[in-house]
Amino acid sequence: MTIEAGDFAFVQKLVMDRAAIVLNESKEYLVESRLTALARKKKLDSLGALLAEAKNGKQNGLLDEIIDAMTTNETSFLRDVHPFEMMRKIVLPDLIRKRQVEKKLHIWCGASSSGQEPYTIAMMLREHFWETLRDWSVVFIASDLSTEMLDRSRAGSYSQLEVNRGLPAPLLVKYFDKDGSNWQVRDEIREMVDFRQINLVKDWPTMPPLDLVLMRNVLIYFDVPTKKKVLARVRERMRPDGYLFLGGAETTLNLDDAFERVQGDKAGCYRLKEE
Repeated sequence: MTIEAGDFAFVQKLVMDRAAIVLNESKEYLVESRLTALARKKKLDSLGALLAEAKNGKQNGLLDEIIDAMTTNETSFLRDVHPFEMMRKIVLPDLIRKRQVEKKLHIWCGASSSGQEPYTIAMMLREHFWETLRDWSVVFIASDLSTEMLDRSRAGSYSQLEVNRGLPAPLLVKYFDKDGSNWQVRDEIREMVDFRQINLVKDWPTMPPLDLVLMRNVLIYFDVPTKKKVLARVRERMRPDGYLFLGGAETTLNLDDAFERVQGDKAGCYRLKEE
């Protein structure tokens, strides 16, 4: 299915207004492929028919489904392994040492997609730090814009292909149960994570002061003003000695000079500069 110029402009504006995602003309193929699947699901024979339904507002939830379809949800367990190694070896030990008196740890994964990233961190906490943390108050919020992805995350059910992508076999055996052709995250891990719908460019809910924030591979879809706005909001919610992880192609440089980079062995993250 092909998309007409007027319909592409409608999708551009919708996605920009609702999710601050920039779709330039080079993304026309992406819009066509993603929305073709949605049109077929709705038993419509063209993208024009799908977008006509969206414009007339009679089909409840269709605009949200279009946003869901256009949101990139590429993820895997232990994606880009080096940042997780830095968390395990440097960041989490430092935070745990600093929070020994209050015994509170607050984590937010701000673009959790289908849940592999927050579940990776939850398994890391269980595997390496639980003897210390078991009597702490650990608040772990994971959020996404897509209701479909949040439903998948809460279910915690993954295909063989998904668990094969980056998940070490010992963790699979220890923290998952076989469920037909899928693998089910065990309750002890699922219950650690509070999945919520949060639109990064709209109002954010109240959250506790954050020790560790993961905002990986989401800023790349925003324009510069939106990136600055999101980083400023993160900064306001982070504790002064907290840590921020971005994607490998993302930076705070020339966006928010309150952050400084912390370099690990093969990865880096950010923290607030000391005043």
